[in-house]
Amino acid sequence: MTDPDRPTRFRTAALSPRKPTRFRFAPDGTARAALARDLGLIALQELHLDGEITPNGRDELVLTARLQARVDQACVVTLAPVPARIEDTVRRRYSAAYVDPEGEEAEMPEDDSVEPMPEVIDLADVAAEALALALPEYPRAPGAELGEKVVAPPGAEPLTEAALKPFAGLASLAERLAAKDGNDPEGAE
Repeated sequence: MTDPDRPTRFRTAALSPRKPTRFRFAPDGTARAALARDLGLIALQELHLDGEITPNGRDELVLTARLQARVDQACVVTLAPVPARIEDTVRRRYSAAYVDPEGEEAEMPEDDSVEPMPEVIDLADVAAEALALALPEYPRAPGAELGEKVVAPPGAEPLTEAALKPFAGLASLAERLAAKDGNDPEGAE
């Protein structure tokens, strides 16, 4: 059922065609450190993938699992560590009848969890992919804000972000025109 050299790997041909195969994947500190490096994390303190691989008909397997992790990512503004707790449901459907879409333009399938049936399902790969997809994209430390950079050549007035917005002055122009005509732009019908 599993590869004796790598207990995280399940040969799909050896899985039971009638009953679920349960698993618990919890890598050791060395494996977590390597995965943290691969994903650009500061630290990966905890990672668990608990679930089962269930037969679905004659030519499909369905992997359902619960991913739990504790990570530290670098803040996108300050690079300070930002802790995050990840809890996500993982679902993969492996089908022997899967056919890759052909042509230059192909529509996305309705069920995007379907994949071709592999010879081996590697839980380490499934966990790494699921974690990468579940991580916050732009982690931000509490209170971290992007400042506004103002640059100008000597003797010139610096341009601010507000001054660069093309429609920033329209509101004040509308107010001045309304005041000149004696109309209230807010109460206009």
